Amino acid sequence: MKAALKLRQGIADARRVVVKIGSRVLVQKTGRPEHRRIKALVAEMAKLQQNGIEIVLVTSGAIGAGMEALGMTSRPTALPDLQMAAAVGQSRLMTAYDKLFSAKRCKVGQVLLTHDDFNHAIRQNNACRTIENMLRHKVIPIVNENDVVADEEIRADIKLGDNDFLASLVVRLIRADLLIILSTVDGLRAPGANGKTRRVSCLERVDKKTLALVTGQKGNLSTGGMGSKLRAAALAAHSGCHVVIADGRKMGNITRVMRGEDVGTFVLASL
Repeated sequence: MKAALKLRQGIADARRVVVKIGSRVLVQKTGRPEHRRIKALVAEMAKLQQNGIEIVLVTSGAIGAGMEALGMTSRPTALPDLQMAAAVGQSRLMTAYDKLFSAKRCKVGQVLLTHDDFNHAIRQNNACRTIENMLRHKVIPIVNENDVVADEEIRADIKLGDNDFLASLVVRLIRADLLIILSTVDGLRAPGANGKTRRVSCLERVDKKTLALVTGQKGNLSTGGMGSKLRAAALAAHSGCHVVIADGRKMGNITRVMRGEDVGTFVLASL
């Protein structure tokens, strides 16, 4: 325990933080937004910015918000329906964020990206320059997959996962110090005594042995799982960024992570 906490001490030096929030943290099974939870998460991020830390938010939830607006009771399976839900929900999601961050005197801006943007030098440089300028002017970039023109996030057969992978690409793009992945679990779980599982507090690396511990099913509203989070964590760690996978439903966890407390699973930067 003491060794794990000592490794986390480097988190206190993080000045540029990417926070990724999963769909099931933001919305209920019906697609209705979890307003109280979103408000609490925004308050934590706003406080970090006010304390001089640069924040980039990578958010899911557009499809869930669109489902509510369109009266859908379950996640669509047809790609055009998923993209329609994303298009409808994206504006609702941004409106909610803008209202909540504005109440905390924080400015936000929308950044819609696709994985292809990171494979095209000019588009990647444009994205980097824009985000850097937003941070310079104390505007919080809110990043999401541009689902209307790209289907990487919402297709079920993508191996690298949803916005977890996008968050790791953003980390590399802007050279972030810390990636916080907020999900509905308290980190990686490993087999423990009496058939129970225990939370893995710290990982020095993500390897095949680590990935073999992953169990469970994807949720109705999400396309990723612990496997995608660990792979994203590995990519971010290789970029020199610490990573913490934590429970976004537990209020105050962003603050606890930033304090270096034993929350979630900490993945040590490998550079």
